[in-house]
Amino acid sequence: MPRLRRLVSPIRGGFPMLTLYGQYMSRAQRCLWTLEELGVPYQHVKTNQTLGESRTPEFLKINPNGHVPALKDGDFILWESMAIAMYVAKKYGQGSLWPASVEDEGHVMQWALWASLEVETFVVNFLRHAMLYPPEKRRPELAEEALRVLPAPLKVLDDALAGREYLVGNRFSVADINVSTVLLLADVHKHLGVDTFGNVTGWLQRVADRPAWQKLPSLK
Repeated sequence: MPRLRRLVSPIRGGFPMLTLYGQYMSRAQRCLWTLEELGVPYQHVKTNQTLGESRTPEFLKINPNGHVPALKDGDFILWESMAIAMYVAKKYGQGSLWPASVEDEGHVMQWALWASLEVETFVVNFLRHAMLYPPEKRRPELAEEALRVLPAPLKVLDDALAGREYLVGNRFSVADINVSTVLLLADVHKHLGVDTFGNVTGWLQRVADRPAWQKLPSLK
């Protein structure tokens, strides 16, 4: 059964409290990080997809795809981790995690889509087929493909970070959360040759030094 981690007053500043479904070691990680950065009260229902907890009739009413994470904000329901992180940042983090200008807002969305389309699929394939799956279930060719493909988008990221500390507006934002979690999950960046990209390496260290990120392992 999913476990409830935290419950505080259901009303915050006139808004119903948020409920996040998912686990720390999943794509829910970026949602938890965003919530912790902003200090937004929330319920964390630890829903283990591997154990089938996201396929129950009750959960499928929240996310019919049967995946975590999912977010409930009163009667409003949202799935997809990057969408959740951006929603929370825009609603509760105006001027901090969410940028003030429409141009920077466009860049936040650009980097989310870039991470999803250019990087995340290959990183997840590497994780599964080089690190997580038992040997009999691994497809080494997918891990090898990831190592072959990823240097090109990592070079794009490295160039974008030249002369700047963060991705958008040169201040920490939800863009940094959405992109960095792709590489920080399970310390996968240590196996992908990221250390050959100096700007990316420095940026990952900066974001990983943040107290909210450091707190996440305690949310397991």
